[in-house]
Amino acid sequence: MSRVIVSGANGFVGRATCRALIDAGHVITGLVRRPGGCIDGVTEWLELSADYADAMRAWPAGLEADCVVHLAARVHVMNDDTPDSDAAFRATNVDGTLRLAAAARQHGVGRFVFVSSIKAVAEQDNGMPLREDHRAQPEDAYGRSKRAAEDELVRFGDATGLDIVIARPPLVYGPRVRANFLRLMDVIWRGVPLPLGAVEARRSMVYVPNLADALVHCATDPGAARQCFHVADSGALTVAELAGALARHLGKPSRIFPIPASWLRMAGRLTGRSAQVDRLIGNLQVDTSHIRQMLAWQPPFSTDEGLAATADWYRSTHLSHK
Repeated sequence: MSRVIVSGANGFVGRATCRALIDAGHVITGLVRRPGGCIDGVTEWLELSADYADAMRAWPAGLEADCVVHLAARVHVMNDDTPDSDAAFRATNVDGTLRLAAAARQHGVGRFVFVSSIKAVAEQDNGMPLREDHRAQPEDAYGRSKRAAEDELVRFGDATGLDIVIARPPLVYGPRVRANFLRLMDVIWRGVPLPLGAVEARRSMVYVPNLADALVHCATDPGAARQCFHVADSGALTVAELAGALARHLGKPSRIFPIPASWLRMAGRLTGRSAQVDRLIGNLQVDTSHIRQMLAWQPPFSTDEGLAATADWYRSTHLSHK
């Protein structure tokens, strides 16, 4: 049994991670910025200071932990209108992360699991699935902040002895998903035709219980010490395959037709959405051989099982609001 602090415990990935840790017999404290939302069995630690400015001083008396799983972050958004995005992302994702790591080390925590993002490495794979040692080429403020946090944490760990473990997931989906994945289900549910039939690019994803299971290994397995892991489902779907599978599980017709990728790129340039189109039609496959070999990890659920559960949640939520 380990004692684990999970930041962002009442969020999309946080709730799933807490559930997996509790099911594995661990004791969980949820570090949150707003009260409520944690699953049963999690003791909440409410910390309201900006970017963990008071984390060292506000550490609860008597709170002991073996590991921190750091999920809380300023997240990537498609249309960020912050005047200085890099500074805003750095304040939370780099400076705030280092403050929490320092507080954890000061209070006797041995391991710090940082949940980064594949965007800290690249947006596309250029023909080869991305490995952990791929040259970093983050393309936006979010990706740059995640990569900078990784680098700063490794230096901090080398200097202090704190065991830093890094996990890099691609797109995370599952019940309660938001953003583009939810919008895709909305479009399919409404029967809107999708011009994705000619897109052959494959993109890795990870079902949230699969990611949570991997994070349990990262938090508790001695073999994870000072490692970086890419975490994803087995295999990778094309966008058309993803849309078709969701349509099937939603009980809707698959309204997918082919338009050449060059036309989609042109439409992206004309509408000012080139970056979104490039992400949609570019390959982004993730090599997960390292975590499989080092920790003997396998995703507990297939992608189709994950899509089925996500569609069931969407359908039940949609029908209950009718």
